[in-house]
Amino acid sequence: MRDVVILSAVRTPIGSFGGSLSKFTAVDLGVIAAKEAIKRAGIKPEDINEVLIGNVLSSGLGQNVSRQIAVKAGIPVEVPSMTLNKLCGSGLRAITLAAQEIMLGDADVILCGGTESMSNAPYILNSARFGQRMGDGKLIDSMIEDGLTDAFNKYHMGITAENIAENWNISREEQDKFAVKSQNKAEEAQRLGKFDEEIIAVEIPQRKGNPIIFDKDE
Repeated sequence: MRDVVILSAVRTPIGSFGGSLSKFTAVDLGVIAAKEAIKRAGIKPEDINEVLIGNVLSSGLGQNVSRQIAVKAGIPVEVPSMTLNKLCGSGLRAITLAAQEIMLGDADVILCGGTESMSNAPYILNSARFGQRMGDGKLIDSMIEDGLTDAFNKYHMGITAENIAENWNISREEQDKFAVKSQNKAEEAQRLGKFDEEIIAVEIPQRKGNPIIFDKDE
């Protein structure tokens, strides 16, 4: 089997829920990262053999998120694209699948990764398709339903975290200490510029004046 190398790796800054990047769809963010990844790799869009992108909250984004990103990033329309949904592992699965294809000789260059915007996940009114004849219609939060709720047992991912903590005797105090330590490490790394090289700044248009340059995790 062939060796696989990473030509470039880049991401947008992480925006908070309803924060600075809330006006950007998952496709918008994916295009920004894809264009920069191609640029940093020193290749041409036509050198790419396939595009694999992970995405979970696809409601309202249109067909095949990966395909949209590929075309808008300048990759030829003849290049195949596939969107993967393995929940939180979607982006990583896209990367491992790309590596497998290259190892087996099915492709030479693949653009892969993941994109998501929880801020733009829509509410769904299932009963509206053929009319709400009587009574109230229930709006379903697609972020919760499609991203954070177990499809088999119908409970929230947070409950799974509680179950794990109980099964493994992880106390609330231990969790809080770990969370604070993690937050402090991230803050220190950001202060020291540890993430700067992997981030592509996003220009946020303003009603008046110049756009805001968003280049730090929120």
